Amino acid sequence: MFKILKKSSHTKARLTKIATSHGDIMGPFFMPIATKGAVKNLDSAELHSLGAQIILANTYHLLLAPGEKLVKKSGGLHQFMNWPRPILTDSGGFQVFSLANLRKVTEKGVEFADPQSGKKYFLTPEKSIQIQKDLGVDIAMVLDEVIGYPATKNKVKEAMERTTRWAKRCKESSQPKAHSPKLFGIIQGGIYKDLRLQSVKEITALNFDGYAIGGVAVDEPREKMKQILNWVMPHLPENKPRYLMGLGKPEEIVAAVKQGIDMFDCVIPTREARHGRLYLWKTKNLELGTKNKQVQSSLFKVQSFYKTINITNAKYKSDLSPINNTNLKQYSKAYLHHLLKTNEPLGMRLATLNNLNFYLSLMSEIRQAIKRGRL
Repeated sequence: MFKILKKSSHTKARLTKIATSHGDIMGPFFMPIATKGAVKNLDSAELHSLGAQIILANTYHLLLAPGEKLVKKSGGLHQFMNWPRPILTDSGGFQVFSLANLRKVTEKGVEFADPQSGKKYFLTPEKSIQIQKDLGVDIAMVLDEVIGYPATKNKVKEAMERTTRWAKRCKESSQPKAHSPKLFGIIQGGIYKDLRLQSVKEITALNFDGYAIGGVAVDEPREKMKQILNWVMPHLPENKPRYLMGLGKPEEIVAAVKQGIDMFDCVIPTREARHGRLYLWKTKNLELGTKNKQVQSSLFKVQSFYKTINITNAKYKSDLSPINNTNLKQYSKAYLHHLLKTNEPLGMRLATLNNLNFYLSLMSEIRQAIKRGRL
């Protein structure tokens, strides 16, 4: 399933390949978010043209609508949404966590109510795996218990240990392997070093197909994420994919790649596009500043290679320069400003095309930099 093609001689970055029944994925890579079976404002052909190798859909949302049985009847999620390339599904743990008063966590699983209809559901580790099997995805995630920040150490420990027990149940219910997606375990433990080390030891002992670092996108300070990676990464198997869930900003992705992360997802490019924030290149030299110790120590903060602009600001009203110099060079900033200010749906679509083009191009540049020995 997984192969390391090249290791960096400068950092812990690596060029990788994950083989799936819907094609190979070259890493490090970024997964656009298709929560309900669609990346907001784009169709599958546009995702393909942007170079997306894999997308991320969500078990919780697809359970609520249209339901996994209908998706299975249609031939699986790939057929349902006309996407021929690989799909990863999150287990739904984070979404259930966000329901707050609408959920009840027990050892058996999570009882929750649909915030729209009020209909009650009971999601167990086994049910989460079965739903992901019915969706026909390539990579599935175990059901974990997510704890937000801040939380007491006892609460974090309780959730981390339950995540391990649920992971065992997910692994058992995913058999036989021939009829199951590749299954990834999730490392939890919050901001506590001993809990993170306990989690990574217990989860890796279960021998999953890959490993994700969870609980780093639930309001922790950015510096805490840097610490968590420093604790966890040395203990993850080198011969398995490594996935940083829910992060991040472009500079965070570059820094995490340098620590050996292979997989990323984040709502930033699509969510911020809907609010008119565009990600644009300043330089494609990703080495910039890596020999400067002061810059190197704050890689999660610097923005040396890109900039963001708010296209709805008045200064872009008459700016006839192109949105970018690649996939949207035929449209001006003034035009996109006009579309968003007048609430034309095309505005959000063009902004999304820009941001995902930036993120996917960033990953391509990262892979090329590793290949050429520059990262």
